[in-house]
Amino acid sequence: MQNKVLILDFGSQYTQLIARRVRELFIYCEIHPFNNPPQNIKEFNAVILSGSPYSVRSEDAPHPNLSEIKGQLPLLAVCYGAQYLAHFSGGNVKPSDLREYGRANLSMIEDGETFFEGIEKGSQVWMSHSDTIDTLPTGGILLASTQDVTNAAFRVEGEDTYGIQFHPEVYHTADGKKLLENFLLKIAGLKQDWTPDSFVEMTVNEISETIGTERVILGLSGGVDSTVAAVLLNKAVGDQLQCVFVNNGLLRKNEFESVLNQYEGMGLNVKGVDSSNQFLNALKGVTDPETKRKIIGNTFIDVFDEESKKISNVKWLGQGTIYPDVIESISVNGPSATIKSHHNVGGLPDYMKLKLVEPLKMLFKDEVRRVGASLGINPELLGRHPFPGPGLGIRILGDITEEKVKMLQEVDAIFIEGLKSWDLYDQVWQAGAMLLPVNSVGVMGDERTYEKCVALRAVQSTDGMTADWVDLPYAFLQKISNEIINKVKGINRVVYDISSKPPATIEWE
Repeated sequence: MQNKVLILDFGSQYTQLIARRVRELFIYCEIHPFNNPPQNIKEFNAVILSGSPYSVRSEDAPHPNLSEIKGQLPLLAVCYGAQYLAHFSGGNVKPSDLREYGRANLSMIEDGETFFEGIEKGSQVWMSHSDTIDTLPTGGILLASTQDVTNAAFRVEGEDTYGIQFHPEVYHTADGKKLLENFLLKIAGLKQDWTPDSFVEMTVNEISETIGTERVILGLSGGVDSTVAAVLLNKAVGDQLQCVFVNNGLLRKNEFESVLNQYEGMGLNVKGVDSSNQFLNALKGVTDPETKRKIIGNTFIDVFDEESKKISNVKWLGQGTIYPDVIESISVNGPSATIKSHHNVGGLPDYMKLKLVEPLKMLFKDEVRRVGASLGINPELLGRHPFPGPGLGIRILGDITEEKVKMLQEVDAIFIEGLKSWDLYDQVWQAGAMLLPVNSVGVMGDERTYEKCVALRAVQSTDGMTADWVDLPYAFLQKISNEIINKVKGINRVVYDISSKPPATIEWE
């Protein structure tokens, strides 16, 4: 039975990072909101409580039910979690005399403690809290302090319960990975059994048992996620899988033909469907980004519904949903806190009589690529940049027309091919161009122009949860800018986006 770690989320900006660090140790974990925990907590081997923007002293403080956890399972409480354990288990939390935020160093570590094995005094940690634990909980034993925080880490006597007021999941905590390793491997006794090969074996068996002899229809996009999902499903059910690649009229230049060619020889049963007119007509005159996403998602479902009716015994819809999609679509505070909708998350309308199968929904993007490598998929395909499901529809700000799509396709092709020819493509996680609803004055020859502006975007990331802009060479940007303005009619200005996520997002809509 595979080891499983439960992460209870209290709304911290770092919760996803906790999951990433646990997965990096080859241990499987799941994030669940504290107010909607899994039904059978006993299926998990250890629990981690996240931080939170709330204070444990406030009236609206998150209150988890720990009756099946504390003292029952190995428990690591981080920041808010540690303060919650102290405040409601016989200790005391008070406002800090000064806000404890940023780098600090461990000035004291209790000798002989497994939790801090291999970590030396002076190790840097990252603090981010305005409250502090004044008195440890009942049975609390002090394990570590910093110069300003006396109770930086503790354990509860007679239990595998640990609390820390710093964040081990962020890179600023120098020995954070070692601390998690000590807790999960040595204290909780977990095995590092979360590997690409084990995932493939487990998932293929689950899919085979679940689907049986029924057929599956899956929408291919040419991207990494849908390709890996298709190969996994094909490995599980073979020719019961029918793949469909839909041209939504919002793809990159010549992408419909090139993607279909790319799947030749992969053993997949693929059908190409050109529905570009259907999508563009549905989007006519629409400017609101969220409305655009929903129209594109709903039209996909309509097309798939129509295609599924042409195939006998189709009972399942396969999707390449990955874990960041799932995380961004659930929230501790309910759907009002969702940043944007994902057309491949949240189920299907009642009229569509298909069940969902999402083989990648618990994987981060880098894990998807490792699974793809384990399945023997072409490295060039696995290295392809992510491309949003709504395609150029969310890179054309404002209303969408066929003319604007063709314009942006040309710009995008010049940018992406330029990255490849300058050997920059593999240094970038995702790149694209945005067509702005802005006309600006320009001069071409002796004539004044009043034409469109495009923004180029290139980011570095691991899984899209956070991202930094890429410092592309000025010479490259100069050449690409000149090429776009000279070759794409209707564009007279090119800008480069240097914002990071957060506070910006990768896409502009």
